[in-house]
Amino acid sequence: MPKLKKPSQRKTMTDVPFSCACGQIKGTLHHASPRGGTHAVCYCASCRAGEVYSGAPDPAPAPVGIFQTSPHLMTLTTGHDQLSVFSFGPKNLLRWKADCCGMAMFNTPRNPKLSFIGVRTTAIPDTTPIGPVIAKGFIPVPGKKSRHENLTALLVMAIWRMLKSLVTGRWKANPLFDTAAGTPLHPVLVVSAEERAKLPL
Repeated sequence: MPKLKKPSQRKTMTDVPFSCACGQIKGTLHHASPRGGTHAVCYCASCRAGEVYSGAPDPAPAPVGIFQTSPHLMTLTTGHDQLSVFSFGPKNLLRWKADCCGMAMFNTPRNPKLSFIGVRTTAIPDTTPIGPVIAKGFIPVPGKKSRHENLTALLVMAIWRMLKSLVTGRWKANPLFDTAAGTPLHPVLVVSAEERAKLPL
């Protein structure tokens, strides 16, 4: 009797569109899949503040959804002039938002050689191709310190993607940076601690 072949375990990769709420900013995530990135959520105060400062309501008690992937796998097709970038400190994570509709869009490191981008899942109409949430950060616990789920795997996968991009040179393909100069394509607004403290969280 012939031996039956097992179904393939390979994850299908596909191109997934994304856009801001009003549609002026549009782009594509290429080869989007659980292998091409990491679907995670975060409950931390900084992510919530990033949403509110961008112009969105505070998501709490729900988390902020993020798909972590490599910048060379993202194409920004329209609306680059509608993007702006800010940070909650001179050395902190860069947070990119849509000026046209006040939607938080991306998170990136300040150094493009750390080839990483977190795409807000609210910008992705159908998150099915990127798979389920596999990691959660800063989960609130009443009366106790916040906890994490699968955070180590999240960090390991992010570091692996960054190292791979550095070795292959793919870090130079970044739609948000002038990689030759090592600077973002838009000036960074550093939000003062006083201004952040006034956000309605």
